[in-house]
Amino acid sequence: MIVAMRPRATREQLDSVIDIIRDHGPNPVTTTTAGTTILITEESGTPELAAAVENSPGVDRVVIVPGAQRLTSRVFREEDTRVKVGPAGEAVFGGPEFVVIAGPCAVEGEKQMDAVADAVVAAGAVVLRGGAFKPRTSPYSFQGLGVAGLALLAEQRRRTGLPVVTEVVTPGDVEVVAEESDMLQIGTRNMQNFDLLRAAGESGRPVLLKRGMSATVEEWLLAAEYIMHMGNNDIVLCERGIRSYDRSTRFTLDLGAVAVAKRLTHLPVIVDPSHSTGHPHLVGPMSLAAASCGADGLIIDVHTDAENAKCDGAQALDEEQFTTLMRRLKPVVEAVERTLSTPRSHSHSLAEV
Repeated sequence: MIVAMRPRATREQLDSVIDIIRDHGPNPVTTTTAGTTILITEESGTPELAAAVENSPGVDRVVIVPGAQRLTSRVFREEDTRVKVGPAGEAVFGGPEFVVIAGPCAVEGEKQMDAVADAVVAAGAVVLRGGAFKPRTSPYSFQGLGVAGLALLAEQRRRTGLPVVTEVVTPGDVEVVAEESDMLQIGTRNMQNFDLLRAAGESGRPVLLKRGMSATVEEWLLAAEYIMHMGNNDIVLCERGIRSYDRSTRFTLDLGAVAVAKRLTHLPVIVDPSHSTGHPHLVGPMSLAAASCGADGLIIDVHTDAENAKCDGAQALDEEQFTTLMRRLKPVVEAVERTLSTPRSHSHSLAEV
């Protein structure tokens, strides 16, 4: 059960509602989201309790939510959440526009980032991605440039005007990553790192939450619940493929989960066709399929020198492939009554750099 208090509810009114709930058994947890004080019970509640609370002074509404979801549920919030990314809301997820994030899997150096950023801007991407911290399966693989990589991303944001998203891997890194980026990415290996989810929820930055490679849809949405519970509504979910018995692709892209998530939650859902398929020739078809099944956007690996990439070069699109994909996306996006998002404006045009 969720109880939303009125904006001007007094402390005495809040305490009175808490007492009513406790008298019926459940112990409520208090949080604040979008400036509204919310009381949440682990149990779904009863109609009798809901009626008693709803008639209390200071209460705006009471929602009985079935299942484990609370704040992320469409029962609580029916309309789609729109997540703005960038200081001026240069990208908006969950609205009528289909948003494309693009860039290298890992930040490797200034020349590499200049080349890739120029390529994705020219093709029409509206958010730049790049990993400064890289959690890798092998301890011997390239782990990213760390803080130096963040500085390179921040320079590209200044140069191109695109907001940037990068992964954060530990709670202790959240503050420094949030200072240099516009959106925090939580990767598949950290989807259930609950301390990290809480820290990201307190960061004040939008969060891109990738589905765990072995996670159910329910587990994925409950991970988002951790972030929302900390008062952060700006969450974009990302389907990036799950483990299966089939080795013909890197992972199995579960587009059915996208449709399921869109039905269960008001949060935007995007797709990562690069990490899921692991092959450039599959990224295009799966991107078009994602657009047609109701996804709100894509995050795509792009590298102008993939053969020498330090991370996941085998799945990256080159400049020509990405440009072609963006051109092919437009009619598919329009066929499902959306528009392909384009860069709003650049504080520094590339011609001036």
